[in-house]
Formats: sequence, structure tokens, C-alpha cells
Amino acid sequence: MGRPRTPSGRARWVDQRLEELYPGTAAQLCALDYSSPYELLAATILSAQCTDVRVNQVTPALFLTYRSPRELAEARAADVEQIVRSTGFYRAKAANLIGMGRTISDRFDGVVPRRLDELVTIPGVGRKTGNVLRSVAFGLPGLPVDTHVGRLARRLGLTTSIDPVKIEHELNAMIPAGRRGAFSLRMILHGRATCVARRPRCSDCEFAEICPKVGAIPA
Repeated sequence: MGRPRTPSGRARWVDQRLEELYPGTAAQLCALDYSSPYELLAATILSAQCTDVRVNQVTPALFLTYRSPRELAEARAADVEQIVRSTGFYRAKAANLIGMGRTISDRFDGVVPRRLDELVTIPGVGRKTGNVLRSVAFGLPGLPVDTHVGRLARRLGLTTSIDPVKIEHELNAMIPAGRRGAFSLRMILHGRATCVARRPRCSDCEFAEICPKVGAIPA
């Protein structure tokens, strides 16, 4: 395959190579432990500014204590805070978790919604978290944009945007709907393993031959 000359061509090339490097579906690539959309939603809320490893250490106790949104809706803030304390920002996260339980119980009859415009009305849920739910839990189109996805998209010349929403829309135009969730998770894996923030390992990168930023460390 020749060197792609446009952002769209580069995105298709990157998407194909990422699949070779990190095979699997979005559900298989997700590093968070969960057994239901409710559990994935709670885990994703906890993952803000926290590692997936730490979240997976905390969620078994959370899910054992609060087995559904309705049970979480009735929780005492102090009890939830104690369980999630080690994930950081525990007061805000506990409030969001309880608010999530109440919103899903009161507005959605205890069922996690699938539509993005409904998901983002839940406390602690923005477009990134909503797209995680859609792509991982429901197998629907959704392209979460976190710091890794944004950084790699800019370095690879797929976008010049800083705003995550603009990046999401630009990537959506280049990545087929059914591949968006896995594409995002593969970008995250590559960002953690190779294209790290401060000292990218360009000499080891599968995308060095097409990367406009190869060898550079952007501010």
C-alpha cells in the first residue's frame, strides 16, 4: 500500500494497521471489568483521572454492594465514597455515581439508555463516556476521544483540532461506523505503549513511515 496523501487515506491505513497490532472487538479490547451496561457505566465514571487497573480493584466491592442503578440511587454518599476513595476525586465520583443511579432509575426505568443524547444527561457522563457505553456495551457506533486519541490523531495528521468533539466528528467522517469503538480503543493502547506523550518511541512505531510528526515531541 502506497503512502497515503490525505487525512482520510491516512486514517484508513492507520485503522487497518491498528487492527493487526491490537485485534479484537471493542468489548474485547476494553480494559475495564464489567458484566452489564450498568457496571461498565459505573466503571467508566470512576476511570476519570484513574488507571483501569485501580478501577478494576475497586469495582468488585462497589458492584457487590450496589447491584443495580436502583440500589445505587439509595446509597449513602459516605458509604460510596469509602469504596471509591482510592480512585481519586472520590467525593465527586461518589456524587456522580449516586446521581447516575437516580437518573437511570427515575428517567429510564432502571435501564441504561443507548442513545448518546440520553446518556449525556446522566451525571458524570459526557460524550466520551457515552461513546464508550455505545461501542463497548451495546456494539453501536461510538468513538470516544480521550487524551491519547486526540494526541495520536494530531500527530498522525488526521486532525489539527484540539477540541475533543471536533476530533470525534472529524474521525467519524473517516472511520466506518462499525469500526469506531475498536479504532478508539486501539489508538489508546498504542498511545500507552508506543506513542506516549513526552517521549514517543518513534523508532519502534508501526506508523513512522506515514507520521508527519515522526521523531518530534509536540508541546
